[in-house]
Amino acid sequence: MIDHNTYELHREASSYIDSLRARSLSWNTERIYASRSALYLTACAAHGVDWSRPSLGQLARFMRWMVKEPLPSRRRDGGGELRFRSEETANAVMTTVCELLRFGARYGWVPAEVAAQLTQQKYLAYLPPDYNAGEDGQFRTVRARELKFIVANDGIDWLTFEEVEQLLAVTVHARDRFLVALLWCTALRIGEALGLRREDMHLLSNSRSLGCRVEGPHVHVRRRLNDNGALAKSRHPRSVPVTGELVALYAEYVYEREQVPEASGVDMVFVNLFRGVLGRGMTYSTAKDLFDRLARRAELVARPHMLRHGAATAWIRGGQPRDVVQKLLGHQSQSSMAPYVHTSDADKRAAVEKVGAGRGGVA
Repeated sequence: MIDHNTYELHREASSYIDSLRARSLSWNTERIYASRSALYLTACAAHGVDWSRPSLGQLARFMRWMVKEPLPSRRRDGGGELRFRSEETANAVMTTVCELLRFGARYGWVPAEVAAQLTQQKYLAYLPPDYNAGEDGQFRTVRARELKFIVANDGIDWLTFEEVEQLLAVTVHARDRFLVALLWCTALRIGEALGLRREDMHLLSNSRSLGCRVEGPHVHVRRRLNDNGALAKSRHPRSVPVTGELVALYAEYVYEREQVPEASGVDMVFVNLFRGVLGRGMTYSTAKDLFDRLARRAELVARPHMLRHGAATAWIRGGQPRDVVQKLLGHQSQSSMAPYVHTSDADKRAAVEKVGAGRGGVA
C-alpha cells in the first residue's frame, strides 16, 4: 500500500504541469493531470523503477497494479468495503503517463527510445467522422498507444427531465436550485457556469441598454481567467438563451445572496454562501460536493456533465436541428456531437414497433 501522505515535489513533473497552464487548460484539468502523474511517480519509487526509463513490461505491470491495488478508504477508521480503480480509469492515467514521458523526451530527461516504444503504427480501416485521410490515403496510418485495457464503451451517463426534477426537489437553497436549473436549461459545462460573472447575465427581454443586440433573456459564455479556477473550454464566446422560469430562479438566488454581506460587490455569479470562505467564487470541488449531496438525497447518480448530456439529448429528441444544438453546446465540429446522442430502450422499442406496424406486425 502506498503512503499518499509522503509526496515530494518533482521538478520534471512540475514543469509538465506548468506546460498545461501555458496551453490555457483549466485548473481542474491541471489538478487531474497532477494527481495522475503523482500516482505514477509514487508507484515507481515504491517498486524501484526509474520513472524516466520504464520498460513496456514495467508499464504493463503498473497498469495491472492500478486496477488491483485497493483505493484508500474514505472512512476515518480505514474500514468499509474495498474500492478499486476501473480499467477506464487506468487507461486515463496511462494517457497522462505517456504525455509526461513524451514531454520529458523533448527536454532530454527521458531517452527518445523510451518515448518511441509508447506507440505503434496503426492503419485506420474505418475513419472517424470528419477525418481527412489525404488524397492517397497517406494519413490512414497513425501512431496508436501501445498499452491500454480493451474496455467496452457504454457512453456517458445522462439525466432525463424526470431525474432533473428529482434533483431540483431535494435542493435546499436558491443558489443550488438555480445552478441545477441553469445547467439543464443551457447545457453549459460546469466550468462555464462557475466562470459566469454578473455582467454575463442578460436577463431582460431587451439588452440594448447593456450594449448587447441579442434578443430575449440569455447568458454570455466567455473564456477568461477566474480566481476560482473555472475556465470555459471553448475559446469562442457564445450566447445561450434562457427561459422565463430560469430568470425567476435567478431572482430568488439574488435575494438569498443579498443576505450574505461577504457576497456584496463580488462579480462572480456563483459564490460560497453557507460554508468555506463566504463570498468567494464556487470551485469545481465545491460544486462536486454539492452534486454528491443532492445525488444522495435524490437517490440518483448525478454529476454536472450529465445535465449537459441530458439537455442535448432532449433538444435532439425534440426535433431541434443538429446545427442549432451544436451552436448551443459550443462545439466547432459536428463530430463532437456524437457523444451527446443517447438512445434509450424506449427509443429502440419504438423504432422496432414502428417498422413492425408498417409490415402488418410481422417481423
